[in-house]
Amino acid sequence: MNNIYKNQRILVSGGSGSWGNELASQLLKLQPKEIIIFSRGEISQVAMERKFNNKLLKFVIGDISNKRSVERVFSLGIDYVLQLAALKHVPICENQPIEAINSNINGMINLIDASIKYKIKKFIDVSSDKAVNPSCLYGMTKAIGEKLTIQANCRTKSTEFICIRGGNVLGTNGSLVPYVINQIKANNEVFITDKRMTRFFLTLPQAIGLLFQAAEMGIGGETYVMNMPSFYIKDLVELLVEYYGNNSTVIKEIGAREGEKIHETLISDIELHRTRFVNGNYYVIYPQLKTGRTYFHIWDDPEYSQSVNLPANGLSSNDNLKDKEYLKKLLQKGGWLQ
Repeated sequence: MNNIYKNQRILVSGGSGSWGNELASQLLKLQPKEIIIFSRGEISQVAMERKFNNKLLKFVIGDISNKRSVERVFSLGIDYVLQLAALKHVPICENQPIEAINSNINGMINLIDASIKYKIKKFIDVSSDKAVNPSCLYGMTKAIGEKLTIQANCRTKSTEFICIRGGNVLGTNGSLVPYVINQIKANNEVFITDKRMTRFFLTLPQAIGLLFQAAEMGIGGETYVMNMPSFYIKDLVELLVEYYGNNSTVIKEIGAREGEKIHETLISDIELHRTRFVNGNYYVIYPQLKTGRTYFHIWDDPEYSQSVNLPANGLSSNDNLKDKEYLKKLLQKGGWLQ
């Protein structure tokens, strides 16, 4: 991989969470000029600053939904934007839609406008499989975020705007694995919404790897999707109960929450005809808009990529499910099962 970050100033919005910590760790190895962690999490920033104790990390308190705050951080001089900031918890977004819209949509507009104004080199939006055929407000805001990001390529020739789309990242703050472990340890019981439910999963290093691929290879307008496995959530819960629980640990099924799907979709049916499978690792979705970028033919090289062979209704988490043994190895690799 080419090191595009050497001597560059990188803004990581929403960068004080699990994603931001792993991203900072990997970026520091690439000799950047500076990594600016921009978030509203004061306590998280302090903890991160103490953890890394590195002069190349600069911490800025701010909110992407506040235009003045965004302007201030961009005035520091930014080369690359890695956009992680969002309200992500499905029930919170369902119950507080105005806050979700303000952060996930208006905040995106502020970041995109500033990136165009300051002629940023590349802007990478980290999106979610919930943006595909969305059934919850969070997914709807992420779908609009994707549209805004891709359309921004029509507004400038100076900045390349690219999306990456992933599933559930194992073990990040607030995600399913630590939540289930805490339930077991605190109450010796676990609530599961629906035993039929399936989800795509990837590890945090895999997610960061996809982001780096998109940043290096993207020319503006593509959406990158990792070829990731999917599992029954009940299998994940059962494995964690086997490891952290005991014979009296109870698993209770409570039904899907508002806005939740039984299965997620990673690539929709209307995206299939403009999707290529690259290097056996990830999918690249061409933009539907005419962005003014003219190099998408590189993805059509048969030695480099291939047309997708996916179900007509798109790529669902219910397709080609992996078994518990595969999931167990993934959890072991992530350090949750020793």
